[in-house]
Amino acid sequence: MNKEYVIPVFVPHLGCPNDCIFCNQKSISGQKDNITIEDAKKTIDYFLENIKDKEGKKEIAFFGGSFTGIDVKAQDELLQLANQYIQNGKVHSIRISTRPDYINKEILKRLKKYNVKTIELGVQSANDYILGRANRGHTFEDVKKASKLIRWYRFNLGHQMMIGLPESIRNDEINTAKELIKLKPKVVRIYPVLVIKGTKLEKEYNDGNYEPLSLVQAVETSKQLIKMFKDKNIDVIRVGLQNTEEISDPESKQSEVVAGPFHPAFRQLVESSLWYDAIVEKIKKLNVKVKEVEVTVNPIDVNNVIGHKKENILKLRDTYEVDLIVKQDETIKQGKSKIEITKKYNDFLEDNEERKEVVKK
Repeated sequence: MNKEYVIPVFVPHLGCPNDCIFCNQKSISGQKDNITIEDAKKTIDYFLENIKDKEGKKEIAFFGGSFTGIDVKAQDELLQLANQYIQNGKVHSIRISTRPDYINKEILKRLKKYNVKTIELGVQSANDYILGRANRGHTFEDVKKASKLIRWYRFNLGHQMMIGLPESIRNDEINTAKELIKLKPKVVRIYPVLVIKGTKLEKEYNDGNYEPLSLVQAVETSKQLIKMFKDKNIDVIRVGLQNTEEISDPESKQSEVVAGPFHPAFRQLVESSLWYDAIVEKIKKLNVKVKEVEVTVNPIDVNNVIGHKKENILKLRDTYEVDLIVKQDETIKQGKSKIEITKKYNDFLEDNEERKEVVKK
């Protein structure tokens, strides 16, 4: 299977009718100025020149704003540019990100004309009160209508949801996942809310009216949501905002993040915790004390099984006195594993006794 590459072209805040409470797109995207055709072409060419894998599939993705809400002429210019790369065989597809209330039949027909393949909707929540509290300017009914239209016109449907919005609790976020699953997206992104400079949420935070999720809370909620989506074969393609100069540790001078569950390897924390839970569950099913467990996975999964800074190895040893051995096997599908108990505690004790006997002799 050929590897897939995304060429991100940011159109920060273009086409968006209002300021969501959490949003400062120019900080989130790292793009300070509005995009021009020349800028877009430079970005696309730069990525194409630096992607050495000529066989891999490449996709141009317009992120950052509400793409279908920008001036139609500007849309056409950007889409015409992107479509040229499809026609000359350098790029395989186009992806856009937009608001659910900026989708209708006419818009979808135009997008189809330019070979757009995937449309991602900024959903954020299925709870209309929370959407209103976040100043989203649309309802979940808009999400349902847009999602059905997108699938009817045979685009790939994507959803973006947030956890930790003002007044949202974990049950709200679980319910949002349940509602999105009903709409059958192909892909989903999960974003924990960060407090960004220059947003209304920053003022609420400074005034003591908003408390962001802790890192542990964000990881645990994300784990639960990922399990729900994976059970329905929905691909979670991102968890957490991408780490950039602006979206970085709040202690950094360049960071635009004021507070919230930021971590440079947030997804790894989530994936590693899921692997840890799977290993512990396997161990607990046995009626013997385990001393050593061997987990064989695809090479891509090795770092997540070991954990960030070897967290899983250390935690298993400290909590259960179990040694974790990780092996690689390219024939095992990514996300799958073979977990084998290689040494029980009685075996360990017997080995020690045998060694003592040898020493005595």
